[in-house]
Amino acid sequence: MPIRAVRGATQLEVDEREHLLERVAELVKAVLHANDLADEDFISAIFTATPDIHSEFPAYAARLMGMADVPLICAQELDIKGAMPRVIRLMAHVETDLPRDGITHVYLHGAAALRRDLTHVYAKADDPS
Repeated sequence: MPIRAVRGATQLEVDEREHLLERVAELVKAVLHANDLADEDFISAIFTATPDIHSEFPAYAARLMGMADVPLICAQELDIKGAMPRVIRLMAHVETDLPRDGITHVYLHGAAALRRDLTHVYAKADDPS
């Protein structure tokens, strides 16, 4: 089965642990839903956080969702002057039959402004839950 990378991001309102866990879980669920994926389709995932996030490791939210056997790692984004604050990004490697141009990249909340160039940006209104 082909391996694809799917990207996504979300922005936090505040750097608080429970809020971070909720937003990251929302992002992971949206990536799954938008691309018709299951947990077992994930090969690995990289989470990055802007330097102003200190409350929790974003990957921990995926662990709480049951992704105990998926290799996950967190890293810090570059500290670029003027960059959007409180952003968590995701790049997941998945097994899927979707062609590269069929992947839906998921940008939620304020992070949607990061990738206006994408034709397949997941809108919050598309979420059935």
